[in-house]
Amino acid sequence: MTTVRLSDADNVVTAVTALEVGSHGATQLIPRGHKLATTDIPKGAAVVKYAQVIGYAAEDIAQGAHVHTHNLEFRNVDTEYDYSTNIRPAPPAVTRDTFMGYRRPSGRVGTRNYIAVLTSVNCSATAARRIAAHFTEETLADYPNVDGVVAFVHGTGCGMAGQGSEGFEALQRVMWGYAKNPNVGGVLMAGLGCEMNQIDWLVEAYGLKPGPLFQSMNIQDVGGLRKTVELGIRKIEAMLPVVNAARREECPASELMVALQCGGSDAWSGITANPAVGHACDLLVAQGGTGVLAETPEIYGAEHLLTARAINRDVGEKLVDLIRWWEDYTARNKGSMDNNPSPGNKKGGLTTILEKSLGAAAKGGTTPLTGVYKYAEPVTAKGFTFMDSPGYDPASVTGQIASGCNLVCFTTGRGSAFGAKPSPSMKVATNSEMYNRMTEDMDVNAGTILTEGKTVEDVGREIYEMWLRMASGEQTKSEAQGLGDYEFVPWQIGAVM
Repeated sequence: MTTVRLSDADNVVTAVTALEVGSHGATQLIPRGHKLATTDIPKGAAVVKYAQVIGYAAEDIAQGAHVHTHNLEFRNVDTEYDYSTNIRPAPPAVTRDTFMGYRRPSGRVGTRNYIAVLTSVNCSATAARRIAAHFTEETLADYPNVDGVVAFVHGTGCGMAGQGSEGFEALQRVMWGYAKNPNVGGVLMAGLGCEMNQIDWLVEAYGLKPGPLFQSMNIQDVGGLRKTVELGIRKIEAMLPVVNAARREECPASELMVALQCGGSDAWSGITANPAVGHACDLLVAQGGTGVLAETPEIYGAEHLLTARAINRDVGEKLVDLIRWWEDYTARNKGSMDNNPSPGNKKGGLTTILEKSLGAAAKGGTTPLTGVYKYAEPVTAKGFTFMDSPGYDPASVTGQIASGCNLVCFTTGRGSAFGAKPSPSMKVATNSEMYNRMTEDMDVNAGTILTEGKTVEDVGREIYEMWLRMASGEQTKSEAQGLGDYEFVPWQIGAVM
């Protein structure tokens, strides 16, 4: 296989290996993963891949030419949307799959058992980190059922508009979501005392109940940093025996909620890894589980495919409303939706946000879109869902975990080193070359679809089966390397004052 054509309607193909001039009709050098024109494309005409428009010819493009940033231009999407016209329920599950998880009093099921030290404001970040640092592997040796004590610190919480503002409410949803995530067995919230993001407001607004497994404190009330760290350590020492008492038990796969994420994408993302994750999502939905797609700027130009899968018009219109918000958000900040593809994305063969989005949306599989949610809003619908977020991976995954995801599945083509706590993150390589170079970081090689003749369904089944194993406690590559302590990045919306 030298090139890949994704649809008969396409007027470009993707080079599997670098093509020299004269090879397979190439009139220019075509780098690996980049596009080759299969016909003459006049200036202004649509360039088509995935049977969808990915941009327009900025000049006359001759058959055999390299199609990329130098001759392909982006235009804002002006789409007429169809709603609920492509509803394809998941096929019935042949077996009822299970995993070994932690049942919580809330009714949710955890795949890990952490104690979280949450900060209301950047001013308490040092205290939180020092508290968590006290609990080393040696310190926790007597508590084998506790996966760790983790500090979730951030750079905001003050200098922002207060109650009722988008940024304030998003931050509070993140804090509430992490406190309630089923992978968290105990919570200590640490604040300064005078910040805009008051812990008391959060507790009152979200009905959090103080008790042995939910504690809070402020540095100013306790009497300074040293005393706060000492008190925090004592509070967690009291939690440890209670959190350690949790035991894994058999639970149905319907209790899994998987964050569907991609980062460091390349041309193969939409051909191998993302469709394979989409098939895994279909398998999970068939079990009654939930997949959560995010990164709103990275479905731009593909959202019409999702509105057609919406269970009703209301769900579809919520998605379109998010797209309109992002168009306005980027415009008022003097940006463009096409600013999203990174230099690495482009080096890997992606040219426009439209091309990137069509590949990214494939992670959502083929089943109906059952719900659309705000950033970090609790996801309550089963099936395939969508949560609003930036395309920036740490901020997006932070929102997905806050929304309730107890697993993270992350595809990458360039090679992202990423992990997330408290929800374990597996990484799926889009190509074998990168997988072989970064075997210590990659869990599954979707590049075998190209190099070994495996099908998307074969690799999708492999991914889904790993979801069940990691949910039962199997370590991912990112967990083995200790990733996840610094990837907590709440999306900061609005002015810093």
